[in-house]
Amino acid sequence: MRAETQNHVEAIRKSLKLLAQRMDWETAPHRLEEFNAMIEAPDLWNDPAKAQKLMRERQALLDAVSTYKLIDSGLRDNVELIELGEAEGDDEVVADAEAALKSLVDLAAQKELEALLDGEADSNDTFLEINAGAGGTESCDWASMLARMYTRWAEKKGYKVELQAISEGEEAGIKSVSYKISGHNAYGWLKSESGVHRLVRISPYDSAARRHTSFSSVWVYPVVDDNIEIEIPASDIRIDTYRSSGAGGQHVNTTDSAVRITHLPTNIVVTSSMKSQHQNREAAMNALKARLYQLELDRRNAAINAQHEAKGEAGWGNQIRSYVLQPYQMVKDLRTGVETSDTQGVLDGDLDRFMAATLAMDVAGKSRAEATAAD
Repeated sequence: MRAETQNHVEAIRKSLKLLAQRMDWETAPHRLEEFNAMIEAPDLWNDPAKAQKLMRERQALLDAVSTYKLIDSGLRDNVELIELGEAEGDDEVVADAEAALKSLVDLAAQKELEALLDGEADSNDTFLEINAGAGGTESCDWASMLARMYTRWAEKKGYKVELQAISEGEEAGIKSVSYKISGHNAYGWLKSESGVHRLVRISPYDSAARRHTSFSSVWVYPVVDDNIEIEIPASDIRIDTYRSSGAGGQHVNTTDSAVRITHLPTNIVVTSSMKSQHQNREAAMNALKARLYQLELDRRNAAINAQHEAKGEAGWGNQIRSYVLQPYQMVKDLRTGVETSDTQGVLDGDLDRFMAATLAMDVAGKSRAEATAAD
């Protein structure tokens, strides 16, 4: 077996080992039997929320088992074909099996990464909020570039992107924008993007063509589904309506339809500026629940995710990633050290390498923290 093919085999085995650990392969058959017994209970649907949660958990385990078996059998079958082809001198059989193994490496790596998305809200839809930092037009333009980057990323994933609210810059770009991004594991993928993003470039707004540094913040919150109960007393919120601002012309709202909700105990403010005031109230309340739920998640993981405890000011001290377009081309994640010179690709939505590295780092950190706690 060629060295490259042997490397593929080892990579697939490594992925299988991680997949087995994440789903606890030894107990999986017993847990499936328990799930099957529970879904056959005559009173299952007396509590629809509990029943749906049970069905989702069962399906997730079924999918994990099916994926493991598919990769495992693919590995064994193709290794046998290579050995058989080499023994009989059939180069075509060997080449086909080697190509299949190469494809299996990619599938195994993808499933290995997806297996890390097992947090409490990782599978949920998500809210994504972008705010320009200090710096006027420069930062507003950078915020609009980030908005484009994330919508491109979401579209490549096949996710649905819905604009929730937007405040445009006075000269160009946007002061703030929020989206709801819907799709399986949307929050799990995007949660690592919360923080301050720094841009260095030759400013298109500077007649002297000087280099400028701009900051914008990105904050991500899981959409709270029916399985997560968030109660907000009416006395804890203030609801204001106002006339939303736009680019001008016929699209400017002429009624006070936009909604702003302030959560008094935390001073969290959420807005929605779609056409219907009723829709805006519902969307803003959902966004507030997501923010409060995120606070709770942060509190639970304070020792591991301390950087998410406070947003801070969009400036040097809270950066997670640097995007340098001048005097050289480089995007670097300051947490993991992952970097690339393909700046245009990143700005066009090629973000998976950064998300994957941060996700793996977070999982490793949690594992160490759990081991320390056990000791």
